[in-house]
Amino acid sequence: MAREEVAELEARETQLIEDLKVSLIPRDPNDDRNVIVEIRAGAGGEEAALFAAQLFRMYGRYAEQRRWRVEMMSGSGTGLGGFKEVIALIEGQGAYSRLKFEGGVHRVQRVPVTEASGRIHTSTVTVAVLPEADDVEVKIDEAKELRIDVFRSSGPGGQSVNTTDSAVRVTHVPTGLVVSCQDEKSQHKNKAKALKILRARLLEQAQAVQHEEVAENRRSMVGTGERSERIRTYNFPQGRVTDHRINLTLHSLDRVMDGDIEPLIEALITHYQAAALQAAT
Repeated sequence: MAREEVAELEARETQLIEDLKVSLIPRDPNDDRNVIVEIRAGAGGEEAALFAAQLFRMYGRYAEQRRWRVEMMSGSGTGLGGFKEVIALIEGQGAYSRLKFEGGVHRVQRVPVTEASGRIHTSTVTVAVLPEADDVEVKIDEAKELRIDVFRSSGPGGQSVNTTDSAVRVTHVPTGLVVSCQDEKSQHKNKAKALKILRARLLEQAQAVQHEEVAENRRSMVGTGERSERIRTYNFPQGRVTDHRINLTLHSLDRVMDGDIEPLIEALITHYQAAALQAAT
């Protein structure tokens, strides 16, 4: 009995040592925050916009599985159902800790619906993941630092479109950052959403200044959106997803696009925890 117990305890000891090492890694102070996810079509025109919409749906389904709340903050759609740009707030326990490695250039390879000859095209979408900022962290003097312009919403027809000046453009004069929102019918709601996005960008900018190494990572997060830059490739003809940072390939593209990205996220967290542990020793 003692020998059996020793074997069990040795196995448990190994696991406890590993857990202890992980717990000693400096914790990212943003891990418990909600996130603002910005998805933009890169190279590839309408096909890139269509894939941007699919990525937005993918993250929405993942959030749904974890019982997180998703609120679209701003969206610029296309005629075929794609997005030139879509910004969403995802609220939930540990949202930033799970999604922070999604920032970068996502590349898609497939035959576009607009392609008559059946040729495979390569397009890109950029994703940025920003921790949501609290009002007390980012102080903005609205009277002195903000220029707020209102204009009429544009987009698909409807009774409320192009009839009132409900769309809002907020310019942060000291930094030149500009955020526009026009999804809501209320000017007040559009302004509130624009300010939330602006605060997140200002917080990310401030933290980047404080941590130059992090700043370099953030600046290179989305690159230029060119096809040669990518963190992940979604290959539809072969039904596979490859994350190039950790050389992981999954042959489950349909499930991934339906929000089953947990295997990718877990692998990325494990990889970066190991890298942080190695750097700390």
